[in-house]
Amino acid sequence: MIRILLADDHTLVRRGVRLILEQEPDLRVVAEAADGVEAVERVRDTEVDLVVLDIAMPRMTGLQAAGEIARRRNPPRILMLSMHDNEQYFFGALKAGASGYVLKSVADEDLVDACRAAMRGETFLYPGAESTLVRDYLDRLRRGERVPASVLTAREDQVIKLIAEGRSSREIAKELHIALKTVEGHRANILGKLGMRDRVELTRYAIRAGLIEP
Repeated sequence: MIRILLADDHTLVRRGVRLILEQEPDLRVVAEAADGVEAVERVRDTEVDLVVLDIAMPRMTGLQAAGEIARRRNPPRILMLSMHDNEQYFFGALKAGASGYVLKSVADEDLVDACRAAMRGETFLYPGAESTLVRDYLDRLRRGERVPASVLTAREDQVIKLIAEGRSSREIAKELHIALKTVEGHRANILGKLGMRDRVELTRYAIRAGLIEP
């Protein structure tokens, strides 16, 4: 029997995911948490084999909670659950110690397989990641490019978030306490890295990456 801790800040999501898991004879949800802090606490006081964490939660994100849990002595396996098909989150999850990344949109198809793969010590790669992320990674290596740990830097994430929220370059400079020229430089770098042309495309990316709410 695989004992599972399920963490998501939406009660209905937890209920749905629990139903998916407990249809299987070898999977049992033994504890639940509504945010990252509570998830870390439950791991301390409950014997679990696997933790399934929503990536975006209040107080402590799923990625932060995964990092805390992975540092424990004899930690349980970890899976990330996300609505975002996003390169940064995907590699961030693996870096934090997760054994896999499951999209909520196909959780009913992939989550059970991901749980069993994690318990076998394997990394679960959702089908979309295989076709886009890995191909991009291999293409960069083939071209002799340095492969970054993430697409954008933390500062670029801040800038794109503010751009997507409709802030002008002058407003962004004031908010981040940086020069106007620096903002324009960041904007140019972001467009170049993402292969995009304008604010509309940046806004779509920011929504997909979970930087702003749609």
